[in-house]
Amino acid sequence: MKIDAHHHLWQPARGDYDWMPKDNATLNRAYAPQDLAPHVDHLGIDGTVIVQAAASVEETEYMLGLADATPWIKGVVGWINFEDPSHLHHLTRLASHPKFCGVRPMIQDIPDLNWMLREDVQWAYRALIDLDLTFDALGFPQHIANFTTLVMRYPEMRVVYDHCMKPQIRDQQAGRNVFAEWADGMTKLADWTAACVKFSALVTEADDGWGIEDIRPFAHHILKAFGPERVMWGSDWPVCRLQAEYDAWHDIAQELTAHLSNVDRAWIFGGTAARFYQLS
Repeated sequence: MKIDAHHHLWQPARGDYDWMPKDNATLNRAYAPQDLAPHVDHLGIDGTVIVQAAASVEETEYMLGLADATPWIKGVVGWINFEDPSHLHHLTRLASHPKFCGVRPMIQDIPDLNWMLREDVQWAYRALIDLDLTFDALGFPQHIANFTTLVMRYPEMRVVYDHCMKPQIRDQQAGRNVFAEWADGMTKLADWTAACVKFSALVTEADDGWGIEDIRPFAHHILKAFGPERVMWGSDWPVCRLQAEYDAWHDIAQELTAHLSNVDRAWIFGGTAARFYQLS
């Protein structure tokens, strides 16, 4: 089964996409299943996982509605308020939906670097374990140390590191060696935790004028550190459109994995996501 493990669909008129730049015509527009369907059909993708883009339970319910109406949306990663223990009610309720997989707090946008380790949010991780739900870890390289601490604290929690932890490829292009520190951190995440990683969003961390050789060392390090059975490809569509269209990023990912066996590529482009998210 070929899976896109990470994409979005949104309607800005809903009013809860606080991060979305109002003057960006690529992002600030509605994206519905019918907009993604031609890419899914063309590339032979059997199923997708839609991921939250708003810090609201209402958006999660909106996505579940889209999933109910769209057979190829196999899983939904939503949101709850980790700072409000009463949201255990929402989490328990959402867990009863057959396509609800887990949650993603928008940690990359939280000013407090140590937020994920605060005592008042620990209940949510324990609840995810109890309900057998997943945790999408969204952050930047500066979050790697804390994610290592967190995931080692909860070894039973099913965790995936989103977007290769967003290495700042644009800085590498500009001559600053950010690769070494990022690579060391990702190796520790791979060696010290059992979590998976999403092979996604690398193009949007590159600057204009990027080429595949700018991406290659970052992709190859992820593949080597985690191994194909812990790597899952995702489009991060429509965000990827800032630097590459859906089909173009898919083709780049295929080229970056061309040295691997067919079995390994089957894990990356479907098997890992299907197993991790328990997709039917």
